[in-house]
Amino acid sequence: MHDTLQKPESMPKQAQDTPSPAGENQAQDHVQKPRFAFAKGDGIGPEIMDATLRILDAAGVNWPMEEIRIGEDVYKSGETAGIAAESWEVLRRNGVFLKAPITTPQGGGYKSLNVTIRKTMGLYANVRPVQAFSPFVPTHFPAMDLVVVRENEEDLYAGIEHQQTAEVVQCLKLITRPGCERIVRYAFEYARANGRRKVTCMSKDNIMKLTDGLFHRVFDEIAPEYPDIQAEHRIIDIGAAMLADRPEDFDVVVTANLYGDIVSDITAQVAGSVGLGGSANIGRSFSMFEAIHGSAPDITGKDIANPSGLIHGACMMLDHRGAGAVSATIQNALRRTLEDGIHTADIADGQHTRQQVGTRAFTQAVIDRLGEKPRTLPVLSVREKPAIQVPDWTPKPQAKTLVGMDVFLDWTAKDGTRNPEELGKLLESACGETLKLKMITNRGVKVYPSGLPETFCTDHWRCRFVANASVLAENRNGMDVSRTVGFAELLNLQQRLDAQSLEVIKTENLYEINGQRAYSLGQGE
Repeated sequence: MHDTLQKPESMPKQAQDTPSPAGENQAQDHVQKPRFAFAKGDGIGPEIMDATLRILDAAGVNWPMEEIRIGEDVYKSGETAGIAAESWEVLRRNGVFLKAPITTPQGGGYKSLNVTIRKTMGLYANVRPVQAFSPFVPTHFPAMDLVVVRENEEDLYAGIEHQQTAEVVQCLKLITRPGCERIVRYAFEYARANGRRKVTCMSKDNIMKLTDGLFHRVFDEIAPEYPDIQAEHRIIDIGAAMLADRPEDFDVVVTANLYGDIVSDITAQVAGSVGLGGSANIGRSFSMFEAIHGSAPDITGKDIANPSGLIHGACMMLDHRGAGAVSATIQNALRRTLEDGIHTADIADGQHTRQQVGTRAFTQAVIDRLGEKPRTLPVLSVREKPAIQVPDWTPKPQAKTLVGMDVFLDWTAKDGTRNPEELGKLLESACGETLKLKMITNRGVKVYPSGLPETFCTDHWRCRFVANASVLAENRNGMDVSRTVGFAELLNLQQRLDAQSLEVIKTENLYEINGQRAYSLGQGE
C-alpha cells in the first residue's frame, strides 16, 4: 500500500491552482486535503496505472493514496463482485477512486464490478468528454468536441432478468423520476459550469412511451430553467447515426444508461481512438475515474498500451478535487507529445508519427514536456467554475388507483398447439363477475380478440384483465368507482386460473396515477 506521491526535486514550478470543481457539492476538506484510492486492475491495467502515477508524481501531486485489489484474482478468490469486502471502507475513506480496467472471468456467476461500484456508491452520472486531436490522431471530424452525460444506475443495467418460460427470457428496464431529474439537471449544470452551449437529450420514446417517455418529459420540464443553454431532443437511433456522421453538431449529450454506453464508445472511436478516452463517475460523496477501454489481455506485458485514457481519467480526478491547474499542465504536455509525433501503436500513422513508442517511453515523453504547451492543438487554461449543484429528491404525494392486472402465462395446449382463441375461451370462463378479459398479446402483439393467423406465438402470453364496469357500477350503487378493482378480486382471479391448470408466471398491476393511465395500451385497446 502506498502512502503518498512525492514531488521530485527536478519538477518545474507550477502555476497556482485555480479551483475548478467538476463534481457535485464538493466538501471543502477535499480541496484542502485531497486523497484517493487506486487499483491497478488486470491486463494492461498495471502498466497504464504505473504510467499514470509516474506522471502525477512528476507533476507534483503528493496526495495520500491507498491501493486496493480488484478484478480477476479477486473474482476467483470467491468474491463474485470482483472487490473484497474490506476494500469498500478504503473507497469510502478516500472519497475518490482511480481505477484501471479489469478482466471479468468467463462463465456465469460473476457480477460487473463497474455496475456494482456505480450502484453501491451512488455514482449516478457518467461523464465522458470526447475531443479530436486532429491532425495528429487521424479522424474525419477535426472539430469534434463533445461530452456524453450518461445515467449510470438504472435502465436495463438494473440487471433484473428472469427466464419465465422454456422459450422466453425477460430483462426489466427501470427508469425512475428521481434518476431522470438528477441526470438531466446534472447535464445542464455541467454545460453551464463548463461554458457549453447546447444539451441534446436522446431517447426512444416513440416506442417506449412510459420509460423513455419519462426521460424525455423530465428533460422538457427542466430545460426552461436554463434559458442560456439550447435544448433539443433526438430519437436515439437517428441521434447515434448523427453522432457518427456529424459529431461537431453536438455539445453535451444526455441519455439513459444503455444508450449512453453505446454512443460514448461511438464518439470515442470516431474521434480517433477509444484508447484516448477518460471517464468520470460522479456521486454526491464519492466519485470514480477511469479509462473507457477494457483490459486488452492480448497486449498485456508487451509495453505497447496507450496510457492516455487513464491519464485523462486522472486529470478529470484532479479537476474534481480542485487541482485544475495541474490537470491542465498534464493535458497540455500530453497534447504537445502528440504534436511532436510521439505515438503509441494504436494511433500511429505514416503522416504525423515521427516515433512509434511503447507505454514507458510515451509516459516519459509526457513527463519531459510538463510545463510546455501545444502549438497547434488548443491550449488548456483554468478558469473558475461554479460548483455543480443537484438538489436532493423530495418525494411528492401521488393518487394511485388499481384498475386491473396483466397476467402472464406459460401456456401450450395439450396437443402442442398454441391457438389464442382456445386460450381466450379458457380465460373468459375464469373472469368471474367483476372482471373481464380485455386482450391477449404474445411478445407484445395482440392475438385475441381479432388476432391474425400469421402472427407467430411463443409459450409466453400477456392477458389483460380490467374491471367489468357495468357490473361494478351496479354493485357499488352507481358511485364513480366503476373502473377500480379490489386486490382481493385479483387474487381470486389467479386462484381460478390455477384451478384450470393455467400457469401464472408473473403479474403486473395496472394503475392510474394522479388520474392518468400508468401502463401502455395494447394494439386496438
